[in-house]
Amino acid sequence: MSLRAYNQMWAGAQLELSRLLSEELPTEPARPEKDRVVFFQRVGLLYVRYLKLFRQMEKLYDLMVHPQKRRLIRAIVDGVIGRLLELKNEMVEKEFSEYHYMDDIIHDLKLTPNDLEIPIPHYFLTECPKEVKERKALVADILKTLAVTESPEPLTFKNMSQEEAIKVIQVAERARQGRLRAKLNEESRNMNRMYWTKNPATVNTDLAAISIQKVWRGYAQRKRTNAARAEEMIFLEMALDPKYELPRPAEISAMKSENSNREKRDEFEEAYQKSIVTVTNELLQNEGHNMSQTMKELIRQWFIECRNATGTFPDYPDAEDGGSALIFTEKDPQQLKEELAAKKEEQSNKPKAKEEKKDKGKKDKEKIKEEEEAGLKMLPSAFLSELQVGQKNYADFWQNRNESENLSERHEVELIKEERRKYIEAEIRVKVDEQMRQELAEWKLSVDKDKGGKTKASVKKKKGSKSGKKKKKEKDLTAERTLESLCHELVEQGLLKQAKNVRIQDYLGDYSYLGTVLRESDIEPMPSLSDVRQVVSLYAILPLGSQVVHEKAPLIKAILLAGPAGVVGKYPGKTGLTMMLHMVFKVARLLQPSVIWIGDAEKMFYKKVPKEEKELDPKRLKKDLPKALKLIRGEDRVLIVGTTNDPLSADIKSLCKMYSKILLIPRPEYGSRYIVWKQLIKKHLGEVTKDLDLSSLAKVSDGYTPGHMVQVIQTVLTKQRVLQQAKRPLTAVEFVPHLAKLNPVFQEEEDALKNWYAKTPQGKKRNKAALGKEEEETPAKDKRAKKKGGK
Repeated sequence: MSLRAYNQMWAGAQLELSRLLSEELPTEPARPEKDRVVFFQRVGLLYVRYLKLFRQMEKLYDLMVHPQKRRLIRAIVDGVIGRLLELKNEMVEKEFSEYHYMDDIIHDLKLTPNDLEIPIPHYFLTECPKEVKERKALVADILKTLAVTESPEPLTFKNMSQEEAIKVIQVAERARQGRLRAKLNEESRNMNRMYWTKNPATVNTDLAAISIQKVWRGYAQRKRTNAARAEEMIFLEMALDPKYELPRPAEISAMKSENSNREKRDEFEEAYQKSIVTVTNELLQNEGHNMSQTMKELIRQWFIECRNATGTFPDYPDAEDGGSALIFTEKDPQQLKEELAAKKEEQSNKPKAKEEKKDKGKKDKEKIKEEEEAGLKMLPSAFLSELQVGQKNYADFWQNRNESENLSERHEVELIKEERRKYIEAEIRVKVDEQMRQELAEWKLSVDKDKGGKTKASVKKKKGSKSGKKKKKEKDLTAERTLESLCHELVEQGLLKQAKNVRIQDYLGDYSYLGTVLRESDIEPMPSLSDVRQVVSLYAILPLGSQVVHEKAPLIKAILLAGPAGVVGKYPGKTGLTMMLHMVFKVARLLQPSVIWIGDAEKMFYKKVPKEEKELDPKRLKKDLPKALKLIRGEDRVLIVGTTNDPLSADIKSLCKMYSKILLIPRPEYGSRYIVWKQLIKKHLGEVTKDLDLSSLAKVSDGYTPGHMVQVIQTVLTKQRVLQQAKRPLTAVEFVPHLAKLNPVFQEEEDALKNWYAKTPQGKKRNKAALGKEEEETPAKDKRAKKKGGK
């Protein structure tokens, strides 16, 4: 696409954003919705539209080259991501489920299931700060050095008995004899061939020609038949045309243009950063002195005007209130004095205000309860105001801007000057305020000394010192240690590991096409692997990838992944446990965004510890880990992920207190199994042909997990079997025997997980909502029956 096309695409995306904002922020507040289904449809439609907008804006941010436009788009992308997370939280709160099914919405909007996929923004990886890259490199170096210095295990020789030694010798001798026998058979076959061809005169040439013709005509006819069958399947749209399997010339040129745009983007960004430095230095040299002098003259004039109007010099505004910026507002000296006096009264009346706030808080809670009873409303948003600002900036600067002289989409120096003037003015204002406060104190001492005037700065400082309370800080048990030493110790103890480079798209799974239909029939569907992929992207990847989103979006600290199928015995004692948790969370904050993984999460909350695990004391983290979890704030991009395949053995109350989000990982359904078989076979160099009946293989493998499928594929697709595919294509029968040796996940185990999830807080809310619907339906049926009886 050309740069002009991207600008048109941006204009269309901004138009859709303005429509969404007008719907979400109407002039009159929306009435509460009593019907829960209608409310969910409204929120779901907004979610789908914001997701579509997110996909467009993320693509624009990745491929546009204008550095100043990209900054505005980045702010809008962060706002749209945050709004998506808020809408997801809204749907969870109102529907009491982590998984939602929108097949009816995408059908009405003429979309495909791929349009509901959550894209992972490219800038999560390409725009990592230098500090994060340096810290990752530090951890990688530590892991490499420890891997090299680790001494290999010494070779151990097993003592063999006489019988075992004789068996080994017999096996080797039999193998030797078998190889010799095979070699003799091959030689005898070669001798027979030589004997047959010794007398060529006896061979009939006509019979030889006929046999060759039979073979050739059979081969040619089979080839024509296969080609005709393939054409028929393509005509019936039951097979894909081979020309569409390879990238077309237009696709190749589009990929080249995108790569060239990314190169230009990086080049223009570097030039933009250099221009910022040069423009800032020029403005400081040319306009910095004049800014400082004009500010001082205006402030002195304000001093004189206030004394002439009130008889005394004014109090200088605090830096927290904006300093001298308050002076330059369009207000009289008397108005400014009244505002400052009102602020003092507010500070003196703080205890009364607290009591009034308590009373108001009780009344507000009562009002909220009344509103909830009256109907359902959207929760307040922290991102709509930012989206409004982004939309306004686009309308003010870029919508009608004439860019005929900037066809190359480079940065504009005049816009840089406007931005940097504000920044320089703010910096100069801080220095000017310090000087003018001192000058005002001297004026008061020299002019008002006969009247006994006292400066109020000292009083304010005293008041501020009394009111200011020191917040309790977490004790740093390793204040004297460096990050490198902490990482080194955690790597040695096996607590810090290098994560594999795995994409979320590698977690294969098909979309759940009948979710809405099943829920309308009061049947709770089991989520598909595609649903799990989307929820993990929303709860984990998007918040951790953006600092702005993580601070303002609904905070999720811990996620538990529960599905069908060590506690570390390091740092013993209470002090050792405290030190371990402190080190893990400290390193996680320093290396953020980071994930703390807890395998076998149920062991920490055992109902009854098994005898073989009592020595490890798996429950010792039960109290201290939730305490450490409370210290995670919005600015800390740290996430705890627990995995378990036996949640029924844990105390459900303690487990749910630890993990705010519990996600059931289901066994794959037919559509997901088909996709997993196809992609994994290709990944392991297998060829998917018409001889390989994937549909039957997916049907037979019901109850098996993707891990089972990987194990079977690795067993079947050996190096030798991969080389034989040209003459002997793969068939589904080859996988079945190896699959039969594994134990599947039976329906009883899945039902047990469903029943366990129904006892979680979210599951209880879902059941209560379902019972509420039934209770509403039964009185209506009784009324209808009475009416019929009366007739």
